[in-house]
Amino acid sequence: MANFSTIRIRTRRKYYRLIFTGLMALMMSLIISSALLLVKVGYVDGFFTELMHSWGLAFIFAWPSAYVCAYMVQEHILSRIEFY
Repeated sequence: MANFSTIRIRTRRKYYRLIFTGLMALMMSLIISSALLLVKVGYVDGFFTELMHSWGLAFIFAWPSAYVCAYMVQEHILSRIEFY
């Protein structure tokens, strides 16, 4: 069995929300762009080129909105719930 080394990145805690929302927006925009393209035009020639353009545009809107939503949920909703 091959031994693969794990990549670890160290960064400050204050960047957690920025990195988390960025990764979530990246994955969600890919999934939604793919699904909408498949529903709208189907699998056609040039699908992946069109997907990359659509995904880039979707990500531009997804990251700021995910960041704002994560802030609102964490600061204004989850802070009022008592977890045990």
